[in-house]
Amino acid sequence: MHRLFDMKTTRDLLGILIVAGVTAACCVLLLQPAAPRPCMVLPAGQELGNGALADDRSMEKLGNATASAADNLPELLRRAAMDDKTVIMSFTNEAWTAPGSLLDLFLESFRVGVRTAPLLKHLLIVAVDPKAYEQCQRVHTLCYRLPVADGVNYAVEQVFMKNDYVDLMWRRNRFQARVLKLGYSFVFTDMDIIWLRNPLLRIPVGADMAMACDWYYGDNPYDLDKTANSGFVYAKASARMAAFYRNWYESRKEFPGEHEQYVFDRVKHTLSARHDVRVQFVDTAYLSGFCELRKDFYKVCTVHANCMVGLKNKVEKLTGVLDEWKQFREKAVKLGNTTAVTY
Repeated sequence: MHRLFDMKTTRDLLGILIVAGVTAACCVLLLQPAAPRPCMVLPAGQELGNGALADDRSMEKLGNATASAADNLPELLRRAAMDDKTVIMSFTNEAWTAPGSLLDLFLESFRVGVRTAPLLKHLLIVAVDPKAYEQCQRVHTLCYRLPVADGVNYAVEQVFMKNDYVDLMWRRNRFQARVLKLGYSFVFTDMDIIWLRNPLLRIPVGADMAMACDWYYGDNPYDLDKTANSGFVYAKASARMAAFYRNWYESRKEFPGEHEQYVFDRVKHTLSARHDVRVQFVDTAYLSGFCELRKDFYKVCTVHANCMVGLKNKVEKLTGVLDEWKQFREKAVKLGNTTAVTY
């Protein structure tokens, strides 16, 4: 009787121990942290989805994804930056980088300008198509290939408000915003602008943002009633400036089908006050253009082929101005006027 009881008790105890062991094992497994899953990273070419302008949330996600996908923009910005973390940037496409086109003229102007040749090491050229990127690499050391969606073609000549012009202008706006977010101030210059002197010397330290204008009237550079030209923009990196750019981009929804310069002129008063951003317009005596051509070569820093239609026309007119500049420099040297060509 005792033996049967002992055997039964032993079996019961073994059963209890087995159940307890299984339960404990299950608890341990359940308490283990789940194995990490690999994050999905969008290919760089999908940064803008189907080519249409993405909303801010999508842009933010895609911007992060691009940075994770071995994007070399941060490294290029680091290499291009001046001591104060300012970079010079320009956008280009296949049409503008073809031999004898605007890229050659643009780079030549830096080489023959007054103290502008050293600025080339701070110039980042952003190519919007593969052939433009290939050509850029042949003639310049700092080239960035902008990711665009499949089926989007920025390679052809972008005529004002034609083809993909508006989309590209907003794409450029978002790129500028990304540079600010990465902590860099920038000078953006259209490639149909020749540089004869350093325009940064005409931008006061207190300005958060400085822009060219097609016509300059009055004597107050902070008068926001002037018409902006976003072909030349200086923006100082700050949280305020980043917020300004974000709201500028958001404002496009109020003006469907319009480009970023048009929208800027409609919201500049409101946004500059909201974000405490000091916006300055630079006199056309220094940032000149064909809308209001000023060619006092003792003052002028840049000349923009604005108010002009057609790539061929732009190249011819800017080549003419650059030839005049070269003659001015040669004459100044002959007359012993070294100040005109050294400062």
